[in-house]
Amino acid sequence: MFKNDNPVVPSPLEPHEHPTEEPKSTRTKKSAVNENIQDLGTTEVPTAKSNLHVMTIIGQIEGHMVLPPQNKTTKYEHVMPQLVAIEQNPEIEGLMLLLNTVGGDVEAGLAIAEMVASMSKPSVSIVLGGGHSIGVPIAVSATYSFIVESATMTIHPIRLTGMVIGAQSSFDYLEKMQDRVNRFVVSHSQMDESKWKEMLYKMGELSRDIGTSVGGKDAVKYGLINAVGGISEAMSKLQELIQANKDSKGLKQ
Repeated sequence: MFKNDNPVVPSPLEPHEHPTEEPKSTRTKKSAVNENIQDLGTTEVPTAKSNLHVMTIIGQIEGHMVLPPQNKTTKYEHVMPQLVAIEQNPEIEGLMLLLNTVGGDVEAGLAIAEMVASMSKPSVSIVLGGGHSIGVPIAVSATYSFIVESATMTIHPIRLTGMVIGAQSSFDYLEKMQDRVNRFVVSHSQMDESKWKEMLYKMGELSRDIGTSVGGKDAVKYGLINAVGGISEAMSKLQELIQANKDSKGLKQ
């Protein structure tokens, strides 16, 4: 009888893994599917390697004050580091902004808009549903902007909620804040300053009796947005801008 010097040893199990249980990889995959169903309503999320980064500005733009948990928000402290990472990442050549926002914190919205406008990489924005209030500067901050025909944009002066000290300095501060918004929108769109202010202070249209709501075609007609279009037009335009950016860098070199 021969002695077996190399007996077959069963493969070690993962910690806490029972022999009759499913392999760890199978459980992990099932867990990922369950998470997709719970979070996104689908078993599989389509992914593709792309030279673009898509960012959403949705709900209410949250600034220095934390909004109630039932509010759908875009937190500016989440968006700003992403914009820096996009600018630094050589694999990302363009940014697409999807907007459906009611507005929100003025300074937070302006900070996001200024960062988008100052990026060296081309960007395209699409207003879907609505791009209201401080969402307007964010929409026009991109290199090129689109709006779907059914979307609207609300233009109105800065408003505060809560108790405000009725001193002259308070009104001066609001006026300076409004001037910042005005200068940004006019300088980053084809809209005439006089037309912008006319729509800003228009009486009798909005519920608070000041401001204007414009639809997709009108936003383009007034020069606020560059063109009416959706995802297909925006993707084509962004790739066109990326190629133009590459060509200009090649000429400089």
